[in-house]
Amino acid sequence: MAVPKMGPASRVIPFHGYHQAGIATLPQQDAIFVSFDVTASSRAKLTDLFRTLTSRARFLTAGGRPPKASPTAPPTDNGILGPTVVADGLTLTVAVGASLFDDRYGLKSRKPLQLVTMTPFRHDDLDPALSQGDLLIQICADHRDTTVHALLDILTHTKSAMKLRWRIDGQRNPERPVGVRRDWFGFKDGISNPSVSDDAQMNQVVWVQPKSAEPAWTAGGTYHVVRIVHFFIEAWQKVPVAQQERIFGRRKASGAPMYAVGENAPEFFDPVYTNDPQGLITPLNSHIRLANPQTPQTAATSTILRRSYDYDRSPNLPELDMGHAFVCFQQRLKTYTAMQTRLEGEALVPFISPRGGGYFFALPGVQDEKDYYARRLLT
Repeated sequence: MAVPKMGPASRVIPFHGYHQAGIATLPQQDAIFVSFDVTASSRAKLTDLFRTLTSRARFLTAGGRPPKASPTAPPTDNGILGPTVVADGLTLTVAVGASLFDDRYGLKSRKPLQLVTMTPFRHDDLDPALSQGDLLIQICADHRDTTVHALLDILTHTKSAMKLRWRIDGQRNPERPVGVRRDWFGFKDGISNPSVSDDAQMNQVVWVQPKSAEPAWTAGGTYHVVRIVHFFIEAWQKVPVAQQERIFGRRKASGAPMYAVGENAPEFFDPVYTNDPQGLITPLNSHIRLANPQTPQTAATSTILRRSYDYDRSPNLPELDMGHAFVCFQQRLKTYTAMQTRLEGEALVPFISPRGGGYFFALPGVQDEKDYYARRLLT
C-alpha cells in the first residue's frame, strides 16, 4: 500500500495584536519588500485602501479556501498555492512614508515626529526609482511561492488605489554549519540584536510608547528602515581573509571578536573595546566598532533591531548585482541615522554601494476583527 506524501508543515503567525507581526517575529526564509505610490483620490478612498489591505492580510496570513467564482468570472485567487491557501508563516507588515503626509489627505499634522525622506549619506548612490514611497509592505514567509502569492493578491485587490514604485526580493541563507547565517561576503550577519522576547528591552529600543512626544496614534508602531546595499563581490574576493576580518572587526569563520581564535569560538563574545583603545586588535574604523563603539556618548544610538535579507538581481546582467536588503526597526529614527553617520568612515566603504530603500513608520498592530491598518491615524 502506497504511503501518501506529506506536504510541508504550515505554521500560522497570528495577525491580530498590539504590534504588527514581522517585526519581533523571528525572520522567515523569504521576503519581498515592495514600495507603492498611493493614488487614492480622497481620504475616504485612502481609508478604503487600508481596509482592503487589512482584509487581504487577515485572510492570507490565516490561510483557507478562497471563495468560488462563477463559471464566467475570473478566479478569486491566483492558484499559486493550490485550491487552499496555506499560511506558511506569512506576515505582512505595513509602513507609511513621509510623502503620505503631504497635502493630499489632510494628514500633515499627524506625521510621526522623526519621519523624513531618506537622503544620501556621504558615499551613497541613491536611485530615486529605487527609493522611498508612500507605503511599504514587507512580505515574509517560509517559502518563496507564499510571498509571491501574497504580492500578486495584494496587487490585484489594490491596483485602483496605489501603484508599484520599487521592489526588492530577499532570502536568508541557511545557518552553515550552525549558528548565525552568513551574508554574500561570507560573514555572519545579525549577531548583535536586542532580544525580541524581552518586552522591557523592546519597549525601550523598538516600540513607540504611549504618552510620548510622538502623535498618540503611533503607540505600538516603530520606525522602519530599508536600505538596499550593493556588494562589490568580485573586489571583495580579492582581499585576504585577515584583511577582511579587520574591515569587519570579526573572525570570518566563527563570527567571534578579533581576540578569539579557532573556528568554533562563540560569536556572542563581547569585543571589549575598553582593553583596546588604540584599535590594535579591533580597528577603530571596522564595521562593528563604528556601529557600536561601546562609549557612553554612543550608547543611546547603538541598539537597533536588525531583520535583514540578502538579494541577488544578477540574472541576465553583464555584472553581478548582489547585496543586502538591510532592514531595521527602532523607536527613534535618529538612532539609526546617528549609527549610519558613524559608518560613513568605515573601512567597508570601498566594497559597498547603498542604492535605495527608504525611511518608513511601521503602523501599530490591527488589534481585532473590527480594527484595520492606520485606523487611529485616519480617524
